[in-house]
Amino acid sequence: MTETNRTAVHFGAGNIGRGFVGLLLHEGGYEVVFSDVATALVDAINAADEYTVHEVGEGGRDRVVSGFRAIDSAADPDGVAAAVATADVVTTAVGPTVLRFIAPHIVAGLALRDPDAPALQVMACENAIGATDTLRGHMQEAAGESWDALAGRAVFANTAVDRIVPGQPEGHGIDVTVEPFFEWAIERPPFGSTPPEIPGAHFVDDLEPYIERKLFTVNTGHATAAYLGARAGLERISDALADEAVAAGVAAALEETSALLAAKHGFDPADLAEYRATILGRFRNPALPDTVRRVGRQPLRKLSRHERFVGPAAEAAERGLPVDGLLAAIGALLAFDDPEDEQSVDLQRLLRELDAQAFTAQATGLEREHPLFARIAAVVERAQAV
Repeated sequence: MTETNRTAVHFGAGNIGRGFVGLLLHEGGYEVVFSDVATALVDAINAADEYTVHEVGEGGRDRVVSGFRAIDSAADPDGVAAAVATADVVTTAVGPTVLRFIAPHIVAGLALRDPDAPALQVMACENAIGATDTLRGHMQEAAGESWDALAGRAVFANTAVDRIVPGQPEGHGIDVTVEPFFEWAIERPPFGSTPPEIPGAHFVDDLEPYIERKLFTVNTGHATAAYLGARAGLERISDALADEAVAAGVAAALEETSALLAAKHGFDPADLAEYRATILGRFRNPALPDTVRRVGRQPLRKLSRHERFVGPAAEAAERGLPVDGLLAAIGALLAFDDPEDEQSVDLQRLLRELDAQAFTAQATGLEREHPLFARIAAVVERAQAV
């Protein structure tokens, strides 16, 4: 690691924050300040001098992280603002729906920031298209009339991130188990001639193809394996991919998303086939103890308009491309029933309370005249008849 005086504030001290984003920032020479609302986790981080990221699977190795601290943003918002005010980089791994809650902290930090300091480099590392744009919008809303004065103190770059970080074993402390593979693609243009120094990240002029390739292959495939696996009574993602019927269902969905990616972005079909094979190989990694229940949680979010199923299926339907595999995955999602997951409980309640047309409109955000709407409504109707 290069010794520097650079600092990064990372919102979200969970497994992805520590095992992926925080690790690469550390390897880029940044002191990492984690911000989180989980008091016990914050205390555990502050009690440790280092933690280990365990890469499991072929080519994996242990990586030790040091030079970090944590702030409880609920108990000490002023401390978070002060850290942001002098940071070089701000990153997030909190989930797209939580971005609105951390936006005021970043705004407060910008208000304290020296106007002559280099612009704060802001990157939301979430499984969502345009997550940094979303964060910027929340910040503008939080700042109100002061936004015009603060906006020039930061630059915003969208990113595409990819690393499987499964549920962690008991007693692991703040160590994190991850897969060896990772990808962090970042928009180049917002940074001009001074991009952040993050080993392993790569900068691209047009991020959208990389974001959609990742979301519509990794996220769609992971969730499809989870829902098909759960319906088959399987426990782990690797078990699901070992089941011939589940594996065939995942492959069918991903062949459809690849056809869309080729048509929309001009990806070479052979390259996409190789990419799919790599992704499926990662899902089969038996060293990753990932469960269908963990991956399947929050099914309503995953069913929403611009997420991993309806997003690609809608664009494919608009182009007259096949969507049967994606519709089969949505059918398995509708059967997902985990009483410990709030969205799963809500999903099953809505399926009981609404007719198929009303459920489809509310859950997917599709307009009734969209070419995909009636086909999803038919899947919903079949799920309600079970």
